[in-house]
Amino acid sequence: MQSPSPKASLVVKWFVCGISGALLARQLSSVSVHVQVVWLFLLPSLQRIGPLIVSFRALPSERMIIKKNPFVQSGGLYRPPHCLARYKSAILVAYSNQEKDLHHLLYYIHPFLQRQQLSYRIYLIQQVGNGTFNRAKLLNIGVREALKDEDWDCLLLHDVDLVPENDYNLYICDEYYPKHMASAIDKFHYNLPYKSFFGGVSALTPEHYMKMNGFPNTYWGSGGENDDIATRIQLAGMKIVRTPSHLGRYKMMNSNKETEEPWRRSASRHNTGKTWKDDGMNSLEFKLLSRTKHPLYTNITVDIGYVPPFS
Repeated sequence: MQSPSPKASLVVKWFVCGISGALLARQLSSVSVHVQVVWLFLLPSLQRIGPLIVSFRALPSERMIIKKNPFVQSGGLYRPPHCLARYKSAILVAYSNQEKDLHHLLYYIHPFLQRQQLSYRIYLIQQVGNGTFNRAKLLNIGVREALKDEDWDCLLLHDVDLVPENDYNLYICDEYYPKHMASAIDKFHYNLPYKSFFGGVSALTPEHYMKMNGFPNTYWGSGGENDDIATRIQLAGMKIVRTPSHLGRYKMMNSNKETEEPWRRSASRHNTGKTWKDDGMNSLEFKLLSRTKHPLYTNITVDIGYVPPFS
């Protein structure tokens, strides 16, 4: 009896989230002649709602959030249980003792991301001590640590006090340029506070992030790094793209309360054109103190080193 040919076809069954059978067949056929697709399914998307009703009146407990998200694994990791996700997104949150805001964000963001059938993990990055907050440096640390876990398609840099109001605001990256997601925040009457604003929520591929050398490590206090980042994007030969304002709507917790730091600060102490290649991911120094998997997120605690005594 003649032995089977080593080039015999492999029969596969593949359930894919949000991708057409014809497209998948073309992708597979280009990979190997040994693969024969005989059964393809296009699973219907989980029911996206569109505009969402977001309220912060009642504080959800951690137990309630866990119960509502049975497929979220330890460390805040989620993979669609019945299909293969097309995109893998890391949600990075620079955090500073904002427990109420965190509960509200987790309550809304987990179902929001699951309806988009993404594979994702939520990371909290926090610095020890009572020193001045350094959002940009913490996000640099989050990127470095997250990329140790997974080859993420997209890095979502997310303020803890912002909740999206439309689940057609897809948490995936633009293929070519950094994307500003929070293009319409209620605090600013759903308008940009200024043209180059890149704060709140943004999405960059790892390639985008490294091309601009990440975020600056030398801005202390919240908000001042946004202008620097917008300049970096331009200097790196890219531009900012924005989610359309009718989709990029966000509700801010305590939006009527004046923050200690304005959203836009003078960058007079910085010359981004001269410093961006030397101040960022390639100069990042920190001490990792702990990395803990909680039921709804992965917590990364770090010592970021010397904190200047700014008033």
